[in-house]
Amino acid sequence: MFAGIDFGTTNSAAALAGPDGAARVVGIPAVAALADTMRSLLAFDPEHRDAHRRLIPLVGHEAVEAYLDGGGAVRLLQSFKSYLTSRVFSSAALFGATYSLEEMIALVVGRLRVLAEAEGGQGLGRVVAGRPVRFVAEDGRAEDDFALERLRRAFAAAGLDDVVFEYEPIAAACYYEQGLTRDETVLVADFGGGTSDFCLVRLGPGRRRRGDPAEAILGTDGVGLAGDAFDRRIVEQGLGDLFGRGASFHSGGKDLPVPAWLYGKLARWHHISFLKTGSTLRMLRDIQRHCDQPEAIDRLLTLIEADLGYPLYRAVQQVKQALTLKDEVTLEFCQEGLDLSRRITRRDFEGWIAPDLAEMEAALDRLLQVSGVKAHQVDRVFMTGGTSLVPAVRALFARRFGPGRLEGGGEFVSVATGLAYRARELFS
Repeated sequence: MFAGIDFGTTNSAAALAGPDGAARVVGIPAVAALADTMRSLLAFDPEHRDAHRRLIPLVGHEAVEAYLDGGGAVRLLQSFKSYLTSRVFSSAALFGATYSLEEMIALVVGRLRVLAEAEGGQGLGRVVAGRPVRFVAEDGRAEDDFALERLRRAFAAAGLDDVVFEYEPIAAACYYEQGLTRDETVLVADFGGGTSDFCLVRLGPGRRRRGDPAEAILGTDGVGLAGDAFDRRIVEQGLGDLFGRGASFHSGGKDLPVPAWLYGKLARWHHISFLKTGSTLRMLRDIQRHCDQPEAIDRLLTLIEADLGYPLYRAVQQVKQALTLKDEVTLEFCQEGLDLSRRITRRDFEGWIAPDLAEMEAALDRLLQVSGVKAHQVDRVFMTGGTSLVPAVRALFARRFGPGRLEGGGEFVSVATGLAYRARELFS
C-alpha cells in the first residue's frame, strides 16, 4: 500500500494507492459521516486530561466540537503550518503544558497516519508528503531549508521517519495526469489556505514512462497567500468599521484614532484571543466612554470576551463561498450578544482582494518568463483547491490562457491523492 499525506494550513488529508488502479482518500470520522478532509486544528480543554492529569489534545472535527461546546474555556489552535518559517515561534504554553510547533503538527499528522493504517490494514512505512513550492515568511523572505527541516521533524514525531517531500502542485499534477492519453504542457495552480503554488510541467504517457516528474518540470513559482488572505480582506474591509476601525476618541484634549494595532489582531481569528488581557480590555472600556462610536467598541469587546473569533471567521468563509455563485450576500451573525448584519457584494470583495490577485498574476509572469513558455503554448490549466472556485481567480487565468483551457477537480483532495500516486511511482 502506497500512502500520501497532505498536511495543509486549513485542511489535511491522506490517500492510499494499491499496486495499480485508482487511489482512494482515507475517510475521516466527522459529526455524521466520514469526511474526505480533516481540519488542521487542535483544541485543548483544561478539563480533558488523562489519569495522570496530563492534557489530552483534541484533533480535527473533535477539536471544533470541543471548542464550540467549551463555553470559552477551550483553546483552539490552527494555521500552525504558516509558522514553519518563523524563527520566533517555537512553542505554545497551554494550561501548564508546553507544545513545540513540531509536536502540534505531529498531532495532526499522527491522526492521519493512524486512520490510514487502519484503512490500509498495515503500517505506512515510507510515505510521500506535500510541501509548498516556497515556504515564505511574513516578511517575504524564503525560508525553505529551515521550514522543511521542521516539517521533517514533525513527521518523525508522528511516527513517520521515512518521508519524501514533494511539491504540492506536482502532486496535483499527478492527480490530473491519470486521465491523460497524450502529452500536454500543463500549468498546475494549487490554492491552499496559506499559499498559492504554480507549476509548469509536461504531463502524459511520455512523463509516466520516464517516471520522475522533476525532470518534466518547466518552472515553479508561488505566493504566500490564498484562501485565508481572502477571509482577512472581508473582515478588514467589510466588517472592520462595525468594530470601530476608523473611529476616534477624546483624550487629553485631543481627538485620537482608535489604535490600529487592535484591528491588526482581527486579521487572524486565532490572534483575537491575544486581545483578551486585563490591560487591553480596560483600555477599550476607557476608549468606549470617550468614543464617537461607542456601540462599535462594544461589539469589539463582545467579540473578544466571548471568544467569537472562530465562529465569525466561519461565517465569513460561508459568505466567501456563497459569492462564488451570487453577486451579493448578507452576512448574518448573531451569537453571545454580538449581532451583525452586513451586505457584501462580489464587486466589493473583488476590489478588496485585488492586491492579492496582482501578486498571483506577478507570480505567473515570473513563471512564464523564467520557463520560456508563452501563454498560448500552455495546453491546459489545472486549478485545484477551494480558492480556485473564486470567480475573480478563475477570471485571472481565463484572461491569460483562455477559458476553454481551464480544468478543475478534486479541489480538496487532489494533492493527497496525487501524493499517493507519486508514492506508487517512487516505491514500486
